Amino acid sequence: MQPVPIPDRKQIVEKAKGAFVGLAIGDALGATTEFMTPGEIKLQYGVHQQIIGKGWLYLKPGQVTDDTQMSVCIGRAIEKSGGWDLTAVAEEFADWVKGRPIDVGSTCARGIRNYILHQTLEVAPSRWSAGNGALMRMLPVALYTLGNEDLLARYVVEQAHITHNNPLSDAACIFFGRLLHEALMGAELFGRLLALTKSFVKNHPDFAYNPYPGKSSAYVVDTVQTVFHFLFSTDNFEDCLVGTVNQGGDADTTGALAGMLAGAVYGVQGIPKRWLKRLDHRVCSEVDALAAYLVERSPALLSLTD
Repeated sequence: MQPVPIPDRKQIVEKAKGAFVGLAIGDALGATTEFMTPGEIKLQYGVHQQIIGKGWLYLKPGQVTDDTQMSVCIGRAIEKSGGWDLTAVAEEFADWVKGRPIDVGSTCARGIRNYILHQTLEVAPSRWSAGNGALMRMLPVALYTLGNEDLLARYVVEQAHITHNNPLSDAACIFFGRLLHEALMGAELFGRLLALTKSFVKNHPDFAYNPYPGKSSAYVVDTVQTVFHFLFSTDNFEDCLVGTVNQGGDADTTGALAGMLAGAVYGVQGIPKRWLKRLDHRVCSEVDALAAYLVERSPALLSLTD
């Protein structure tokens, strides 16, 4: 396999923006169909493909949930600290919870409460920690560690263990980070990204997605299978996202993760303008700026592109 030429810094930044904006778009689109079945979605919406809010949280059009908000918390922590500081990440989570967010998962809430009460930065290993709550927020870590897989694996697991300590969650976080690194550096979806995914599934057969089992719950295995299925069975951002969120289940998170990876592959220019216009403009501005900041400050990227 031929090595992927290193794109210039501007191209990398644009892909990073696509990933973070794509995550927020997928969150806002998927929140409408969260906890619904495909049949219920079809009956109510036909095909759900507009950012209209509502859903079980009664959101405003373009409003995002914990997937985007917790990702932003990590990005803010890195920016405020000028680097990686796990305590700063936990403090951002704590401030976020104290602000009474519209939605927070039970495992995340429990881990953050432990930090608030006991300054615990790592929860005990648990089979009940195999949810997708750590995976959904790992994007800023991947952006900041671009070009350094060792730091990616270390930092992404550290942030995960504030709330989720489970081998399946850890493996998913690390591999999604690796896919993001490759996509940001220009790897092709049906070339290197697919080959890496096949290798990952071979080594971690729990995540096998072909044939697609059709489950899209908050269990990290179901989430990963859903994202892989729609990412690799479509060839554009819109079809990937529409297919993902119409599967229902934990659709804000599967949508966020599919949007994250598809955004890194197709860039902001691949995201439908009607969705960009509907996304909360404050959220859009912040994630756009954080994406640029995080990759520009990546120590490894600076050496790669000098």
